[in-house]
Amino acid sequence: MDYTRTLSQVEDYFDRSATKVWEQLTSDAPVSRIRETVRAGRDEMRATMIGQLGDVRGKRILDAGCGTGMATEVLANMGAEVVGVDISPSLIKIAEDRMPTDLKGRVSFEAGDMTADRGAFDAIIAMDSLIYYTTPDLVVALDKLGAMTPKVVFTVAPRSAFLMAFWYAGKLFPRSDRSPVMVPQDLSAVPAKHIKTVRSGFYTSACMEVAYV
Repeated sequence: MDYTRTLSQVEDYFDRSATKVWEQLTSDAPVSRIRETVRAGRDEMRATMIGQLGDVRGKRILDAGCGTGMATEVLANMGAEVVGVDISPSLIKIAEDRMPTDLKGRVSFEAGDMTADRGAFDAIIAMDSLIYYTTPDLVVALDKLGAMTPKVVFTVAPRSAFLMAFWYAGKLFPRSDRSPVMVPQDLSAVPAKHIKTVRSGFYTSACMEVAYV
């Protein structure tokens, strides 16, 4: 499956099938125990990634695959000028509605391909938005993002026996809701520095960083 086809599947899933799930998961609403572990893991990963950016005051940051805008809001609160992009217009609408009024002057949201050229940025973060792509497509996406910035902090699903079992099960038994299947990555094959792996119940994700000089 190539990048364009995967992108279309991701858009279909998040804009039509999973909007309510992600709206709930990225709020304070009660969720199941399994989703609690995912929420806790994502909170830890978000803090890890933002910590890699250092002092962002006055800097222009791209939140690539921003979803409902949680990282966008944190970065804007820290003084950054943030562009939040997501393939799902429905999630972008939620992000816009949730953004505090006093931060809206430092934030802009767009629906579309996160790798499209949007000018120069001081840094780019892509949290759990590149996890559906094969290694070759991941490298292509990173090259496109790297053309806009000297630093990209992103996540991948690290290859493990547990995740590979789920991946092969997904390949053998396609899901009726067309939900995209994350692609476990061999971290040694990803052209980036491994920062930290977060494991929280059913959430496992590796924070990576690549610098372009």
